[in-house]
Amino acid sequence: MAALTERRNAKTADIDLASAIEIVDLINDEDRTVADAVREQREQIAAALTAAEQALRAGGRLFYAGAGTSGRLGVLDASEIPPTFGAPPELVQGIIAGGNAALTRSQEGAEDRPEGARDDLDVAGVRAGDFVIGIAASGATPYVSAALHHAKKLGARTAIVACSPPPDDTLLATDIAIVLLTGPEAVTGSTRMKAGTATKLVLNTITTGAMIRLGKTYGNLMVDLQPTNAKLRDRAERIVCEVCGVNADQARDLLRAADGSVKLAIVMKMLNVDAAAARAALEKGGGVIRRVVGSPPPPVGSA
Repeated sequence: MAALTERRNAKTADIDLASAIEIVDLINDEDRTVADAVREQREQIAAALTAAEQALRAGGRLFYAGAGTSGRLGVLDASEIPPTFGAPPELVQGIIAGGNAALTRSQEGAEDRPEGARDDLDVAGVRAGDFVIGIAASGATPYVSAALHHAKKLGARTAIVACSPPPDDTLLATDIAIVLLTGPEAVTGSTRMKAGTATKLVLNTITTGAMIRLGKTYGNLMVDLQPTNAKLRDRAERIVCEVCGVNADQARDLLRAADGSVKLAIVMKMLNVDAAAARAALEKGGGVIRRVVGSPPPPVGSA
């Protein structure tokens, strides 16, 4: 039987006759079901979030492994962690069948080569203590199944994000199975649509949640961002202004003294200490600002 993502959708059988607005409505109606499919897997997603946090706290890393759209989504999520949370790029990594060339151009047959997955994990240095999440919309991609089996052999924890029930052999290598029943696509088999959207929601939740648990936010403020461009520098200044009750010039001075670290600037101001003392306090508090300063950020709308 065909994977759920490969079946035809009766609701869009005549989409080729639809007007532009009708196509928009048909696709939007399908997209509206995605969030519910994700919510059905909330406990499994929370388990993966916890596994990611535990791995990162213990010095391990999080790896995504996928092919095609699934692989690109993993690489995308991993690439956004350093600028968003100030994490080193090796902390969360995306591995895609066919390598970097597959990010912009389909690499035919790469997803069908199990040996490629084993080689890619070995090159990345996957080891015991890491957490490997396979991403496969169909649930049955040979590359992903091989990656999970090899990761398990290496002593890593494993999970799969799929939009069709994976075969038993793949589940044997999987500690956590997140199966998002998004159903047939508006265009048969086009898993960059509902399946891709659901997958991105899950990956966002796992990594964002793990980073929050690791102290990368203060309330919902992004205090470990890397201010590497004008937009992020402005955001960093606004966060320091809001939290510390200072003006823009003072915020810039604090950030300059903190080598651009929002988190360090906040602790320096709130404890009235220099950068070295603030850094030591943060290290003692596990990097969590609330533990260091003993108070929450200002209420929303108080600035």
